[in-house]
Amino acid sequence: QVQPVESGGGLVQPGGSLRLSCTSPRDIFSADTVGWHRQAPGSRREFVASVTKSGNTDYQDIAAGRFIVSRDRVMNTVYLQMNRLKHEDTAVYYCNTVSGGSQTYWGQGTQVTAYS
Repeated sequence: QVQPVESGGGLVQPGGSLRLSCTSPRDIFSADTVGWHRQAPGSRREFVASVTKSGNTDYQDIAAGRFIVSRDRVMNTVYLQMNRLKHEDTAVYYCNTVSGGSQTYWGQGTQVTAYS
């Protein structure tokens, strides 16, 4: 199995925080890019944030200033810290790893629900 595995989703009130985790059976630090994406009901999957092998991060506007991507080599995990969550952040969040320019593996996703 080479698919990454997400965890950390759940229910949170607007304004709250969650930290999602993405781990892999392989060395996740060997991936060229590890990305976070999300898909809300009735919507297309959209890019949220990513981190490259060299540690460069990229954020979609929806995440800038609120979400932070980080990595832990000991835990072999990439995190997505989500702060000041909004109702519109409700979605299934997916992690993917991209290697060699074409080898892309997706996780099964983890549900995040911001409710009031």
